Formats: sequence, C-alpha cells, structure tokens
Amino acid sequence: MKKIFVCLLVVLFFPLCCQKESTSIYTIGIFQVNDAPTMNVSRDSFVQALKDHGLRDGENVRLIMKNALGDIPEVQRLAQEFVTERVDMIVAFSTPCFQAAMHATRDIPIIFSSVANPYLAGARTSDENRVPNVAGVSSRGPIKESLAFIREVMPDVVRIGTLWTPSELNSGYYLELARESANDLGFEIITVPVTNSSEVLLSTQVLINKNIDAIYQISDNTINAAFEAVGEVASENGLPLFGGQPYSTRLGACAALGWDFSDMGYKAGQIAIRVKNGENPANIPFLYMSEVKLNLNLEAAQKQGILFSEDILKRADEIIPAREESLERP
Repeated sequence: MKKIFVCLLVVLFFPLCCQKESTSIYTIGIFQVNDAPTMNVSRDSFVQALKDHGLRDGENVRLIMKNALGDIPEVQRLAQEFVTERVDMIVAFSTPCFQAAMHATRDIPIIFSSVANPYLAGARTSDENRVPNVAGVSSRGPIKESLAFIREVMPDVVRIGTLWTPSELNSGYYLELARESANDLGFEIITVPVTNSSEVLLSTQVLINKNIDAIYQISDNTINAAFEAVGEVASENGLPLFGGQPYSTRLGACAALGWDFSDMGYKAGQIAIRVKNGENPANIPFLYMSEVKLNLNLEAAQKQGILFSEDILKRADEIIPAREESLERP
C-alpha cells in the first residue's frame, strides 16, 4: 500500500514539474560597457523592438540589464554571471561585451549590436567558419565618407586630429581605417591615446596643441562617453570638430556622418526575436548598416569657424540651429 501511495505521488508531481519547466519565462541578459549615449540609445531601441512584437519585461519575457560603467574586468564578470544564471539569450552592446560573452559561452545565443568588426572581435573560428551561436548588427562606420565630407567642407585642410583608446579593439580598427582613407584623400592623421574617459578633456587639449587643422573623432566607447568634453574644447579654441556618429552633433560636433544607433538597436531586437522564436543564430547573416545620416550643429559650426554651403544644408538629415536662427530647417 505504501509503495502504491509513493507511486501515486510521483505520477501526480511529475506533470507539475514539467508544467513549471515549460512555462518558465524566457530570460534575456543585456549588458553594455558604459553609459555612452550611443549605447543607451541602442539598448532602449532594442527593448522597444521587443515591445513592438509583444514581448514585455515581467510579463512574457524577463530582461536582466547590466552596465559595466567602463570597467573591463566587470564586463567579463557580468558575462559569466549571465551564464551562471542560465539566461536564455545574451545581448551584448559594444565590442568588449561581445568578446566577453563569446568567451563565457558557446551554447547560449548571443546577439550583438554596436560592434565595429564582429569577425575581428572573434566571431570567426577560421577563414570559413563563424562562431555558431552569434548573430547581430555591426556598427562599422563610414570612415572614408566622413573624411571625404571634411575635404568638401574644408578643401585646404591637411592635419586631422583624433583621440583613440588602445585597449579597445574597435578603436584601433577605426583608426586603421581612418589612416587608410586619409592617404587617399591627402590628410595626415595626428593621434593622442586615452586610457579612460577621465582623460578625454586633457587629451583633447594635448591634441589641439599638435598644430592640427580639425578634429575627426572616431567613434569608440571610452571617448563617446565623454564626447561633450571634446566639443567644449573644440569650440573654446575655434577648431572644427567632426563626429564619427550622428549623435555627436548634440554634444558639440559641428557635423557628423554615421549610422542611426536607434535603428541599429531596433534591428538587433528584431534578430533577437527571430532567435527566441527558434531560428538558429548560425543561419542569420551578420547585418551591416547602410543608410548614412548627416547631422549638423550650426551653433557649434559658428563657434568653430565653419560655414556650410546651401547644398550641404539641404542634404542634412538633422540640423541643430544657431541660437539666433529660426528653428525651422532651411
């Protein structure tokens, strides 16, 4: 009789266990390297993509959001923490987060965004094969187009200054692309390295003292987080500052070409939904942005000694007016 009772309990309890397992909420671990505006915009758009497809945090999906605040060892710890917590998906905003996630797991699906070169970051195991559990959106910027735009605005400029972060793989990659494009366009690239965001202000002042004609700031996580300091120094010294991504005009650049990071994050969200619905990440090609945005800041341009032609004004996607001008776009 006792054996029959025990068996009956097992029979009754087993379906309940299975039901609990089958209805467990899908969990996504989301992390970013720092508080750079591009990271925040991309992350928020990712979440919006989930909402637009009926996935809401706390209802039918669980989102665990983490921020390493510029601490690389913390990036690695957070990636491992997601694996320990057995999340269903990891979403990595930035190259350091993407690298840490791939190092932590080859089983959990990884969706990346704001990664300049996913293959250089380690998403390729050989010349032919990519890591099978990853998919996402590359942020490889239109470097040559940006430098060609500077040549259009300033035909006689020669020495272009930029800050870069040696510890960031993406920063070195962008600097290499900038130097290659500069050779074709007749520029000389002058650089000053930075270690962390607290150095950006002083390093910008050092850069200006190197007899440069303008600053073209390549996009990297460390400098993006403190870009406003670059804008302030450039305007105080009347030196033209061109940004590597459109949002930088809101932080002091007179002009910037690049991708819409809001669109980038949204596209990453759409990929995440496909993976959640059962699609294999290995079957999803890496996505590369293609629509270049041109943003202008006329107030910054005025302070930095730049006057844009009517043709450039007409081509702009967003214009921040000078204070004395009408808020209407030309």
